[in-house]
Amino acid sequence: MTPFAIAGIQMHVSALHDNINVMGRRLDLLMTRFPWVQMVVFSELAPFGPLTGHAQHLPGPAETTFCQMAAHHKVWLIPGSMFELVGDKICNTASVIDPHGQVVGRYRKMFPFRPYENHVEAGREFLVFDVPEVGRFGVSICYDMWFPETSRTLAAMGAEVILHPSMTDTIDREVELSIARATAVTNQCYFFDINGVGDGGVGSSIIVGPSGYVIHAAGGGEETIPVEINLDRVRREREVGIRGLGQPLKSFRDRPVDFPIYQRGSGFPEDYLHSLGPLAKPERGSRAGLKQDTAPVVGQEGYNPLA
Repeated sequence: MTPFAIAGIQMHVSALHDNINVMGRRLDLLMTRFPWVQMVVFSELAPFGPLTGHAQHLPGPAETTFCQMAAHHKVWLIPGSMFELVGDKICNTASVIDPHGQVVGRYRKMFPFRPYENHVEAGREFLVFDVPEVGRFGVSICYDMWFPETSRTLAAMGAEVILHPSMTDTIDREVELSIARATAVTNQCYFFDINGVGDGGVGSSIIVGPSGYVIHAAGGGEETIPVEINLDRVRREREVGIRGLGQPLKSFRDRPVDFPIYQRGSGFPEDYLHSLGPLAKPERGSRAGLKQDTAPVVGQEGYNPLA
């Protein structure tokens, strides 16, 4: 058995002020109550919330504070993600910090939630890292999991656990719970999807094992979620199949067909995809014959929001 203890922290996130001190107190309490925890994962954008005003260069002061927290408690720490300044661009970046307080990697979200996050630059590189004598871990962020290629790539790189901070505050959270479970079972890995509360989400974090069984499904309030996983379970599933049945990673490896849709310029017809129109926020009305209306804008003549 290769045990490893990971705690997700589903906490209230504010967009009005930074949440770093609160994160520190939650981490202190967690480690006091559950000193056996070896890794802690917060939700996407937990440090500052969903607004970009606190974007920082990395390394930077917020990340340095998190490094000090990790070293103090001697735990692996993924403090959610934060907006990173990269030249004149902004990325949504998750730092992975080891128990010595060293940053071992940074992952930039590959699929910003466009068209609602058009201000965020997409990342280009995957991130996996090894916990010595335990196993290999991969990182993705929120909307990334809607694109199964991201998780499959992490699994193909050897990830046995996927750590997935989320910030979902919308009505599609129920759909994401299904995606999380499907991601775990199709990639034969543990999947930790940690969501926030308040300005940081609607809660409902979920942890799924490599057989597709739900280990824990959180509610809508604040929760501390410490669980011990067994990495040998992943290795066994990948050897003999999910519940002794399908072996999707081996089947993918031995596939008789390549997928030219993933190779731009391969000649694969993309007429249908291009027919879908631009990736833009929908306006009022539709192209289905309804008259398009435009809502009055604050400051527009004749508009009084307090009337």
